[in-house]
Amino acid sequence: MGRLASAAVLRGRDQPFSIEEIELPALGHGQMLVRIAGVGVCHTDLLPREGHLGDDLAIVLGHEGAGIVEELGPGVTSVHTGDHVVLTFDSCGACANCLSGHPAYCDTFAIRNFIGVGLGDVPSATSRKGGTVATRWFGQSSFADYVVVTTRNAVVIDRELPLELAGPLGCSVTTGAATVANVLGVGPRDSVAVLGAGSVGLAGVMMAASSGAGRIVAVDLDHSRLELAGSFGATHQLGSAEAGELTESLLATGGPLSAVLDTTGNPRTIAAAVDALAPRGTCAVVGHQREELVLGPRALSGGKRVTAVYEGDVVPQVDIPRLASLWAQGKLPFDRLIETYALAAINDAEHDLESARVVKPILLP
Repeated sequence: MGRLASAAVLRGRDQPFSIEEIELPALGHGQMLVRIAGVGVCHTDLLPREGHLGDDLAIVLGHEGAGIVEELGPGVTSVHTGDHVVLTFDSCGACANCLSGHPAYCDTFAIRNFIGVGLGDVPSATSRKGGTVATRWFGQSSFADYVVVTTRNAVVIDRELPLELAGPLGCSVTTGAATVANVLGVGPRDSVAVLGAGSVGLAGVMMAASSGAGRIVAVDLDHSRLELAGSFGATHQLGSAEAGELTESLLATGGPLSAVLDTTGNPRTIAAAVDALAPRGTCAVVGHQREELVLGPRALSGGKRVTAVYEGDVVPQVDIPRLASLWAQGKLPFDRLIETYALAAINDAEHDLESARVVKPILLP
């Protein structure tokens, strides 16, 4: 028998989350039980509402959990009870991409993270309301007070950090900051545009500023988000514009750009920003695209690149502690984006995220 947990269960695309008591499966080899201190709410957690998993749902979402290890399963030696951990995406650790330091491109990434039931014969949780509930969303399903995870997607962090606020290091903050550092390689005197000033984009602005970038251009529809970007180091703030106007506006900030981080997924915005890149410049796309990206015949001339990026292309056990250290030093102040809610208020948190009233909701079980 596994642990009883209180969890927010989604049972239909158009239904609200309901708080239910579920029984987690017993710990298997390499697994651990974590008591959640706080979990971020991310737009990725809302994909099932778009039909990502069909209409017949019974799933616990949540993939930005942080908590305390309470129990270890067989074979766990790298983590100890009482450790503070940030939970992140799951990966196999054995495919070519995992072994070469790119676990976000794991051969089994999609089924381990986006389906909710895990890979292979993974036991399901059961609800006291009846029936099984999927609890392997991103290997954690952390909209709950207790979760079962593996050593692959649990990263130990400094116990002095405010654990209840640390969850975004598992996805949104890491995606924005690590894409700027690891993929775009932004450094002193570089110029970067960040398209979209949500939690991912603002983390990118913070990292660009921390890296000494000379010009940081934030682009967003929301004036208050642009003001936030300015407070984090953006040297220029641009509102929305038509594609051609956006290219001209970006160039008017100081000439062609070294790099672009796109978090919008808007193909026209991406194409306009690519046109503002300098030769050999790179546009990293992390936003969820719903339409085809069409580029002009000479858009990539001069060695320009467009690349899609998952999870900042991080090695979680290496990069998350590094980013946590920057947070502790005040160089990655993502805690300024956070508003906290009780787990029972998850529907309010979802509404406030969707309406852009808050940048990063965090649920406290």
